[in-house]
Amino acid sequence: MHHFFVSPDQIFENEKRVRIEGQDVIHIRQVLRMKTGEEIGIRTGEDSKEYRCMISRIEPDQVEAQIMWVQEQDTELPSKIWLFQCLPKSDKMEWIIQKAVELGVNRIIPVSSRRSIVKLEGSKEEKRVRRWNAVSESAAKQSGRSFVPQVTSVMRFPEAVSYAKELDILLIPYELAEDMDQTRNVLSRIRSGMSVGILIGPEGGFDPQEVLLAKEAGAYEITLGRRILRTETAGIALIAALMLQLEP
Repeated sequence: MHHFFVSPDQIFENEKRVRIEGQDVIHIRQVLRMKTGEEIGIRTGEDSKEYRCMISRIEPDQVEAQIMWVQEQDTELPSKIWLFQCLPKSDKMEWIIQKAVELGVNRIIPVSSRRSIVKLEGSKEEKRVRRWNAVSESAAKQSGRSFVPQVTSVMRFPEAVSYAKELDILLIPYELAEDMDQTRNVLSRIRSGMSVGILIGPEGGFDPQEVLLAKEAGAYEITLGRRILRTETAGIALIAALMLQLEP
């Protein structure tokens, strides 16, 4: 079953109907080629309600659906995970966003670090961030999330660290870290309700001064094992481990 997000004013509970507008109409009509009578799931992104609906009318500029029933379906992790991802090359960022959203990440912050090869500024950055948020929305729909995680504008590394130090715990996987027992101990401290930040370096890894800056801000330097993981693998591996630990 396909899921869609709408604003609260597009749900008319007294009339038991939902109105879908915008790009989702094109997706329903031209891509999915859905017909009246098919079931869809509707969320507002503001609570854990899911509106199970049946498409009743398809028009060029809107789709209407009848609400069959409403259920509470909380698909979110009990802790908020924020991924601070240093900019990777090519289209790796889209893959990272897609998988991180599927695993339950709460927010994604693209970061420009000293060893980041990709540099984004001005209109190029704005266009890329819009695209990344579209990827996040698509992944949230596919995975049945209660809301769409935001992808913020690009932050420089010092700004990202300052932003992250307000979280309950901050993790920085580093290829020179070696103590797996210490890593397990740190991860075991993470409990339901805590906010968790993850700092992931670019292809060339973190500059040692960046690791020092993060540690001075309270970040825990951890290892993800004896193997060196790619930038597109490291964050996903850690989020998956936290998901298994935190999922009720």
